[in-house]
Amino acid sequence: EESFAHRVVFVRHGESTWNKENRFTGWTDVPLSDKGYEEAKAAGQSLKAKGFEFDLVHTSVLKRAIMTFNTIAEEMDHHHIPVH
Repeated sequence: EESFAHRVVFVRHGESTWNKENRFTGWTDVPLSDKGYEEAKAAGQSLKAKGFEFDLVHTSVLKRAIMTFNTIAEEMDHHHIPVH
């Protein structure tokens, strides 16, 4: 069994409404598309199935990143962790 003192996991936000339209998003604060929600949900399910547990989250201030994390947290039942 492997033992790690710390793990860092990077998750990119799900598809945004502008990604869907093939538009450059940059810092424009656009929400997730329906597909983006499904991608985030699948990521949360996968992380949970692999036994990941988190004690801290860092996210962008943009909606698509926050919505991605919130969806992952819902799937993992990780509403108790601090978000920075």
